[in-house]
Amino acid sequence: MAFESLTEKLQNVFKKLRGKGRLTEEDVKTALKEVKMALLEADVNFKVVKQFTKSVQERAVGADVMNGLNPGQMVVKIVNEELVSLMGSDMKELPLKPGSEITVIMLAGLQGAGKTTTVAKLGGLLKKNGRKPLLVAADVYRAAAIKQLQVNGEKQGLTVFSMGDKISPVNIAKGALEYARENQFNVVLIDTAGRLHVDEEMMQELSDIKEAVNVDFTLLVVDAMTGQDAVNVAKAFTDKVGIDGVIVTKLDGDTRGGAALSIKAVTGTPILYAGMGEKLNDLEPFYPDRMASRILGMGDVMSLIEKVEASVDKEQAQEMQKKFKKMDFDFNDYLTSMEQMNKMGGIGSILNMLPGLGGKNKDIEGMIDESQLQRTKSIILSMTPAERSNPSILNLSRKNRIAKGAGVDISEVNRLVKQFEQSKKMMKQMPGLMSGKSGMRGGFRLPF
Repeated sequence: MAFESLTEKLQNVFKKLRGKGRLTEEDVKTALKEVKMALLEADVNFKVVKQFTKSVQERAVGADVMNGLNPGQMVVKIVNEELVSLMGSDMKELPLKPGSEITVIMLAGLQGAGKTTTVAKLGGLLKKNGRKPLLVAADVYRAAAIKQLQVNGEKQGLTVFSMGDKISPVNIAKGALEYARENQFNVVLIDTAGRLHVDEEMMQELSDIKEAVNVDFTLLVVDAMTGQDAVNVAKAFTDKVGIDGVIVTKLDGDTRGGAALSIKAVTGTPILYAGMGEKLNDLEPFYPDRMASRILGMGDVMSLIEKVEASVDKEQAQEMQKKFKKMDFDFNDYLTSMEQMNKMGGIGSILNMLPGLGGKNKDIEGMIDESQLQRTKSIILSMTPAERSNPSILNLSRKNRIAKGAGVDISEVNRLVKQFEQSKKMMKQMPGLMSGKSGMRGGFRLPF
């Protein structure tokens, strides 16, 4: 996750505070110096850092905290609340127009921020929420931008409106709105041209589109990996065009993440969505409280539950539940579990949302061998349907054929079969594990 280094440093600071029975004002000041350095290294705007640490200190040296039973935990609580406030306090939703009324949303941003992909991601998210979005290819300057939107739109099952690259973006936007009216689309998402840097020509074009089609919301797409530059870009767009919300991409990457902590404070504009991966379903609403929990290493169980519910077929999960209870599961079920895990972003993505594991990406990567998971999938796919359904028929000859088909040594096939048999034995000895009391709705379990 973007805040891995920041999370680790903050956890070390708080560990020292929790180890003290009572806190002095000097203890708080020393801790906040370390917090300040950690935030600056995460590329958070220095003015934001200054105000943040001042607010925390004013609250943390109060009599209620200093004389409390557990002052260290109280300081962590205050830092958490101030982080939430810094990022906008509450999750903000776009107030889309009701029914068949058309909401026009224009996405803007610099080249390389992931704007065109984000248009398709947002369209898919709105479609899941019962809307009928139309994607509009109005980036006529970048080679392959139109094709990219068409390919991603098709993957999402969305219609893409294009008039080629010889028509002006303003006329494309007008044509798209007319098309939306005629074909009962109720959201129009306009993909505009990016530039390598902010320039007057781009700003004027955006202003012309806004005026021509009465854009309801202008959303700015910024790349978290550009750090403080993303905040500067957001301020420039806010001042020259006016923006109603920000989408931060690549928050799953190896980046310092300071943009997400600075944008709201510097521009006054809320972050509405966060791009958490390259897949077209890796866009999620931005919850300041959940992001603060992730940053402080407290996990994000609510997002995990929502991810499970959005990714897992409920009927399929219930059917698997019955099979597990009867000890009647086979390699087909194992493969299904792996595919469901992949839809949720993989094991690493899930573990990062669990309390106590935030900021430990390197440890998690050491625990999980993604290449081994791929080999396991190849082995299962190299089996015949009969072999997957009835693993007991896997003799030496069959195992040799499977190993060749998967491009692995037979020892890996033997290991997988043995692990599978041991899993069944373990579940027989632990009936409570499969009783549906998993802590997640529907009793869905992870295949490990």
